[in-house]
Amino acid sequence: MRIREQQARHFQGSGSRNPSVPGVRLRVLVVAESFLPQVNGVTNSVRRVLDHLAAKGHEAVLVAPTGPPKYAGFRVHVVRGARLPFYRDFRIGLETRRRLRRIMREFEPDVVHIASPATLGYQAARVAGELDVPTVAIYQTDLVGFAERYDLPGGARTMAALTRRIHLQVDRTLAPSTASLRQLELMGIPGLARWPRGVDLEQFGPFRRSAELRERLAPNGETLVGYVGRLAPEKELELLAHLRPLPGVRLVVVGGGPEEKRLRKLLPGAAFLGVLHGDELGAAYASLDVFVHTGRHETYCQAAQEALASGVPVVAPRSGGPIDVVDPGAGFLYPPGDAAALVDHVRRLVDDPRLRERTAVAAQRSVRDRSWSAVNELLIRHYREVIGQRHSLPGSGELRAPLTKEAS
Repeated sequence: MRIREQQARHFQGSGSRNPSVPGVRLRVLVVAESFLPQVNGVTNSVRRVLDHLAAKGHEAVLVAPTGPPKYAGFRVHVVRGARLPFYRDFRIGLETRRRLRRIMREFEPDVVHIASPATLGYQAARVAGELDVPTVAIYQTDLVGFAERYDLPGGARTMAALTRRIHLQVDRTLAPSTASLRQLELMGIPGLARWPRGVDLEQFGPFRRSAELRERLAPNGETLVGYVGRLAPEKELELLAHLRPLPGVRLVVVGGGPEEKRLRKLLPGAAFLGVLHGDELGAAYASLDVFVHTGRHETYCQAAQEALASGVPVVAPRSGGPIDVVDPGAGFLYPPGDAAALVDHVRRLVDDPRLRERTAVAAQRSVRDRSWSAVNELLIRHYREVIGQRHSLPGSGELRAPLTKEAS
């Protein structure tokens, strides 16, 4: 029996449980290509979703290739995965549909949330379709741009085909920016809506600025220009080298990844602080004078948003997520890959403290309504809408022909 047919029985008669109705507790199966101990945008957003579900009294289960036994009180199913040969720090899920089907049947979710789907997300979407469970996919990783940057033979075509195959199977795809929505529209993917990212205004703010950290990083009063994020080829971090000649500037790099060794050679004199979390990360952001992002393939650019919340002007490519994230007056956008334009914007902020101060105030003001609570309540509404739409479809709850063979 499919999960939707089992659930349909609960919707009949008085006192029925209808998860499409506001206030009814939801059962959400979250499938993520990435989770702890990996630290990246996918992991962070999944953690925020799980935290919100727990705080609001919903039930959830997480399926991921890495993770602790539990998170936010919810069970974590750690499934099979493999490391990418060109990026050893990143694992992808390779679980069979057989096990995913068993997990879904045991939990009986109202909706399946597929975070940044790739191999694991593709299998999860297929199983959810077989079991007639509504699905919401979160488009968060530009797989096509990723493949292009790593120069994989035929990789861009393969990733474009995979992206389309995944998102054609789900009920709704949520993308974080207008640029990513346009990208998906051009692929002919239906059921699109925008779902941005929130920011933790308690972790990130000007009040985190650390005099001790600034004294250590800028003992001679240097202007601190920094980057926070993964150190990987698609981030185009070689552009930071063009900022080295600026007088009175010290570069600060926060994060880890396969490019760290090369970047240390490329940026002598820069401060490499490694991967930071919590208050230390908040202090690193707030202690910068200018935040710089270099990669053009960001579907959202959460790091830029955290910098804005910290009251730090942002200089980022006019591409992808930053177009929506960085409001006019809160920073500057430059043509992707244009080192001269990048240097020019940074120089203006470095040379004009008053401009830097005005931009910092505008930066913090621009994100004050972007709390994670508000963003995740919007996500809950998307869940309920796809559940309601599936219930209203003619024949929903009717059993399809059974599979003759368990797929692997």
